[in-house]
Amino acid sequence: MNDPLNSTSQPDRLSLGEGNTPLVRSRNIGPAMGLPNLYFKLENLNPTGSYKDRFAAALVSEMVGNRQTRCIATSSGNTGAALAAYCAAAQIKCIIAVVDGAPMPKLKQMQLYGAELLMIDGFGTSAEVTSRVMDHLENLTGKLNRPLPISAYRFCASGMAGVESIAHEILDALDGTTEIFVPAGGGGLTLAVARGVIGRKGQAKVHCIQPEGNDTIATSLRTGIPAKSVGHSTTRISGLQVASVLDGNETIAACKALGGTGQTISDAAVLRWHKELAFREGIFCEPAGAVALAGVEKAISNGELDPNANIVCLVTGSGFKDMATVDSGFSLPPVTPADIDNAFKKLAQLLS
Repeated sequence: MNDPLNSTSQPDRLSLGEGNTPLVRSRNIGPAMGLPNLYFKLENLNPTGSYKDRFAAALVSEMVGNRQTRCIATSSGNTGAALAAYCAAAQIKCIIAVVDGAPMPKLKQMQLYGAELLMIDGFGTSAEVTSRVMDHLENLTGKLNRPLPISAYRFCASGMAGVESIAHEILDALDGTTEIFVPAGGGGLTLAVARGVIGRKGQAKVHCIQPEGNDTIATSLRTGIPAKSVGHSTTRISGLQVASVLDGNETIAACKALGGTGQTISDAAVLRWHKELAFREGIFCEPAGAVALAGVEKAISNGELDPNANIVCLVTGSGFKDMATVDSGFSLPPVTPADIDNAFKKLAQLLS
C-alpha cells in the first residue's frame, strides 16, 4: 500500500531564518533585583514569534526528506503556528488538533498559513481527555509510520533536537557560571535546553519553572519524586496547560545532572512580570514568556541564586499572540480622536 503522506522530495533543509536570537542584558530589572548579569534570550523574535520555529524547521525538513504531503499535529498555539508556516513553505498540508481555549490570535495565525484546525473540548486541561487525544493521534501517526508533531521528546525527538540549539547559543555567548531559567508545561523545552548543555559539555545549571496550577515537574524536581500528572490544569498561562506527564521524568533527571532545580510560581506573579518586561525593558512577550523571570524572583526570595552569576531567562513567545491578556491585564487607556486645540492642550500637559 502507498503511504498517503508521501510526495516528491526536496533535498534542501527548510529554514525561514529561525535561531541566533538576541541575548540581551537587562537594563533595569536586573540592576533593581541586584543581578548585574541578568539576560533575556529573545525567542519571541523567531519568524513566527516563538522558539517553536526551531522545532518546526528540524521536523518539517525531515518531512520534506521523507516526501510527506500531510502533517497531522496537535498544539496549544505556538507549535501549530510554527508548523503551519513551515508546512506552507514546504507545501505540506497541515492538520492541527488544538487545545481547548487556545488564544484566538494563535489560531488565526495557524489559519492564515493555511492549516486546518480541530478544537477538542477539554483537550489540554483535562488529563483524561488529553490522554485520549494523544493516544488516538499517536496510534494514527504510528500506522502511517510518521512522528506525531508535538514539541515533546516522547513523541518527536527529532524535532526537539532542533530546540537544543538554544543552549548552544547561550553557551557560545557567555563565559563563567550560568544559570538558565526555563518555563515548562510538559517539560520538552527544559529538557532540550538541558540536553543542549550536556551535549556541549557546558557548565550551566538549568532550572524548570512551572505555574502552580500545572505543577507536574517542578516540585517533583525539588523533592526527588517522579513527575506526576494533575487531574485538571488550573493555570491561565496559555501554552503551559499540560496536565499529563510528557517529558517530566527525563527533565528531572537532566536538570539534576546539571545541578538545577524547580520553582513553582503563581499566575499573578507571571502576569505582573509580563507587564514589567514591557514597561521596564521594552520586551513584549506572551505571559508564558515571563514565567522564567518570575522563577528568578522566587529563587532570589529562597536564597538559591548567586547574584553574580550569568542568569538567563528564556522569553519564549511574542506578546502579539495573546492580546486578550493585554486587554484584560494592562489597563491601557483608550485612544480616541480629539480636536486639534484640545490635542495641543493635552500635549502641553504631558510635557509639563
